Formats: sequence, C-alpha cells, structure tokens
Amino acid sequence: QVRLVESGGGLVQAGGSLRLACTASVSISSLGWYRQAPEKQRELVARVLSSGVTQYGDSVKGRFTISRDNAKNTVDLQMNLLKPEDTAVYYCGAIFIGRPYWGQGTQVTVSS
Repeated sequence: QVRLVESGGGLVQAGGSLRLACTASVSISSLGWYRQAPEKQRELVARVLSSGVTQYGDSVKGRFTISRDNAKNTVDLQMNLLKPEDTAVYYCGAIFIGRPYWGQGTQVTVSS
C-alpha cells in the first residue's frame, strides 16, 4: 500500500517562500506535486522521476524547484517568489504500478 505524507505549507506574503515535503512509504518512480485552487481543476506543479528528470508547470517555472532523495523516498518543493495566484491546496502525487496515489493535501495561502 502506498502512503504519501506531506508537511509544510501555510500562510505567506507575496514574494515570500515556502517549502513542502512529502515522504512515500515505498520506492516510487514518479513523484510530484500538484495543486487545486477553489473551483479549478487539479494541475501539475512539478514532478521528478527517479532518474532525476523533472517537469514543471508553466506558471511556476523559474520560481519553484523540485528535488528528491531516492534513498529516503522523499520529494521536496521549494517555492520562491510566491504570488497570490499560487494559493491552493497542494497534493503530493505518485504513480505506482499504473495507479495514481495522493497525499492528504496541504494548504498554501499567499496574501497580497
């Protein structure tokens, strides 16, 4: 069974930084962060494969950085230059044997 446990998030002013962390219960090839704002669809923020290949959503390129530690099954998301439009619930997500898994979500709120 795959469990994804998230930490981090909170309230920050525009221009500030936050760091999110996620720990997976098993070794997973594809780990990433997604977000969902009210009345919007869940979207990719960033994901990283075990090979180190990364993919970012267009709106966060140059501001967010994803990193992982394969030995610890963790993936972190460093978020800089945060904007009010980054406000959302952030979910750690993974694909394991063809199935998607999600963490419980953590709220990120950016005030203007």
